[in-house]
Amino acid sequence: MIKMFTTQLTGLFKRIYDKQEFEIEDGARLLAQAAIGQGNIYIKGHGEMEAVTAEALFGAEPLPSAKRYDVSTGLTEADRVLVVSRFSTDEDAVELGKKLADEGVPFVAVSGLVEGEENLVDIADVHLDTKLIKGMLPGDEIGERVSFPSSMAALYLYFALGFVIREMLEEYEE
Repeated sequence: MIKMFTTQLTGLFKRIYDKQEFEIEDGARLLAQAAIGQGNIYIKGHGEMEAVTAEALFGAEPLPSAKRYDVSTGLTEADRVLVVSRFSTDEDAVELGKKLADEGVPFVAVSGLVEGEENLVDIADVHLDTKLIKGMLPGDEIGERVSFPSSMAALYLYFALGFVIREMLEEYEE
């Protein structure tokens, strides 16, 4: 089972990069605007996606200008937000996305793309798809899928964004 999981996970990461290389750069560029300017990159992880917030703030290589977003955060035009949720239809994430869009605050969303009336894809400046909307491995029951590493996919995208943001900041400082 571990070997199958590893194979599936490796394939997932490859699909994410192969299909979204340019979107990752666009998202990093948008977020880097805050770090280059006088703003902050606020991160809001919903549910298990709080792992991305923890990595950005407390990991071995914290993201420059990163701060935790909460409802009391007063945003400025120089700020950017990274919204991370399991699915693109997550009600709380969509609600936050609408609020940011109404206030004119650019944001990047990371989530598994699911069809739905209200969707982060429609309101985010850049949406990055985790490509994960169901379990990766067959379960014991017929039709059952298990192993849903959504936070791992989101962390992969976070690290990809972070690499590009740091490159942009280094170029800007030269």
